Amino acid sequence: MVGKYVTLMDSYVSVNLALRHAAAANGVGVDIKWVESEDLEGISRSEQARRILESSHGIVLPQGYGKRGTEGKIWTADYARRQMKPLLGLCFGFQLSIVSFARNVLGLKEANSTELESQTPDLVIDLLPEQKGVSNKGGTMRLGGHDISVQKPSKAFEIYQSKTVRGRHRHRFELNQKYMQQLEDAGMRFSAFSDGGRRAEILELKDHPFFMGTQYHPEYCSRPEYPEPMFMAFMKAAIEERRAKGKKLQVAAASV
Repeated sequence: MVGKYVTLMDSYVSVNLALRHAAAANGVGVDIKWVESEDLEGISRSEQARRILESSHGIVLPQGYGKRGTEGKIWTADYARRQMKPLLGLCFGFQLSIVSFARNVLGLKEANSTELESQTPDLVIDLLPEQKGVSNKGGTMRLGGHDISVQKPSKAFEIYQSKTVRGRHRHRFELNQKYMQQLEDAGMRFSAFSDGGRRAEILELKDHPFFMGTQYHPEYCSRPEYPEPMFMAFMKAAIEERRAKGKKLQVAAASV
């Protein structure tokens, strides 16, 4: 678990359990490694942290908020892209995967989220329009279940086998769709939407074994008897990575 809550492992208990549900359903165990996200930042990047990522068969970027440690998460998303390593980004992880791609593939070096740097010229992640007049933050996020329309054909449709899924949400920021065409022209596809197309919900990379992100929280819907399909697909990709390396299955879950 790569993040600032590495000493409080229950901070992401839903993600941990969803990984274990998917592992059990695939007949494997899962070894979750923990790394401090700040250890993956800049010239002080820890070789030990890098070795954990290198030895892992999949990387998860779970939810979070706040600026500390985010550059390590952005670097991790680019590392997974370049190394063709399975990656699953959840909510904030979805958003920072977009920031990473915008910087490193589109060449928008100052791309960022309004949450982290409001003065950047390329706000690829911006505040939801209905949030711009909100001053009282308590309980005002976009919350709860929303129907999500999945495009066909897509990897997302292959995973869910349905044109409509239900996803639970807890976020205040989203993809700035002004950048969507640039991102898609460069190889990042947005394959599911909600609210009549206003909200991008799933991203996937072309020509990558498994690089996906969800604005919603699939971990909240996972159960031991019914592992959530996105986690199932991620675990299968990690198993394929393990087979290629011939080692015990390990997952590095990155969060802030």
